Amino acid sequence: MTNLLKNIIRFVLFIAVQVYVFNKVPPVHEFVKPYIYFLFILWLPFNMGRAPLMLLAFIFGLTYDYFSGTPGLHAAPCVLIAYLRPFLLNLLIPQETTQLSFAEPSVKSMGWGSYATYILILTFMHTTLLVFLEWMEFGDFFFFIGKVTATTALSLVLIFIAEILFPRKGKVRTNAAA
Repeated sequence: MTNLLKNIIRFVLFIAVQVYVFNKVPPVHEFVKPYIYFLFILWLPFNMGRAPLMLLAFIFGLTYDYFSGTPGLHAAPCVLIAYLRPFLLNLLIPQETTQLSFAEPSVKSMGWGSYATYILILTFMHTTLLVFLEWMEFGDFFFFIGKVTATTALSLVLIFIAEILFPRKGKVRTNAAA
């Protein structure tokens, strides 16, 4: 299966699972809502440039916003994590080894420690901006901190469950055109 086809299928599946499964789950303890749709952005190939990555994240976020009825609310955090992703990957993995050997971020390509740090930081950043944009309506700071912490924790649990249940093969890159 080509990378393009695989990513199109992921795009559709992540939107569908978030809209038709996780959005139907009632909020836990009045403010915790599970989000895993942005995992699509985190699983994109290493070799994707920042501009196409941010454009794809914007389109992905707007697509989710269309289905959830929240214009622009999810597009902004998606673009933020797409912008931060290359910086974080450069900090967490050695340029000359892992990035040249594997096609996309995964436990196999980065190791559990680096991968968990990568997922934790970008999930926290995504949730913080998302809740901040929602919070501007409410104004309670402790509600904001509680919602960011609880939503990040629940999302991380779901992401690691997804990683364990659906392991991705660490496809090794070659010099041949993909």
